[in-house]
Amino acid sequence: DGKGDAVAETSAACEYFHVPFQSGSNAILKAMGRGHSRERFLSIVDRIRQRLPDAAITADVIVGFPGETEQDFLDTLDIMEQVKFDAVNTAAYSPRPNTPAATWENQLTEEVKQDRLRRINDLCDLHAEERRARMMDRVVEVLVEERNVKKPTQVMGRTTHGYIVYFDGDIEELRGELVNVKITTCQRYYLAGKIAEEGEEVTKILPEV
Repeated sequence: DGKGDAVAETSAACEYFHVPFQSGSNAILKAMGRGHSRERFLSIVDRIRQRLPDAAITADVIVGFPGETEQDFLDTLDIMEQVKFDAVNTAAYSPRPNTPAATWENQLTEEVKQDRLRRINDLCDLHAEERRARMMDRVVEVLVEERNVKKPTQVMGRTTHGYIVYFDGDIEELRGELVNVKITTCQRYYLAGKIAEEGEEVTKILPEV
């Protein structure tokens, strides 16, 4: 929990948190040997959102772990709906040599695992699009990293949320610079815009008092 407070109190820190939860089912978390519960995970997210309501939150999740029931999987989707992550690294469980779960008899079929992976990926994409849509017409600070290889007249950088942003500019002049950009396009996994005009300040979303 202290990391959220530290970021909130440090102006140079990025408003980006990677908080793996692996599963939304307490039964599956216990079977995995994880040291947290769904309630603990959600309390961490709540604390981050209280201090930094605009922060980006990403995660890791595994579906199809041995013994995972449809209800266990729905519990995972429920966490996805509650949090609405900016991005999630997803994977279907596959047995690893020399791990206890690899020898369990309650393995799920490949068909079930792939179906659940498809369903969770669809939800990930929906939430990623929703999260980036809120950036429309905002002015954001972008750290310029490199040229847009698909459109050389543009540069690519990232916001404090870790979002990729494309805009017109000379990479030789802007590489490593912080540039205020007004967002004019929001896609599922990237943003695009134009250099903000003088007087247009970075949009700040502050916590409720």
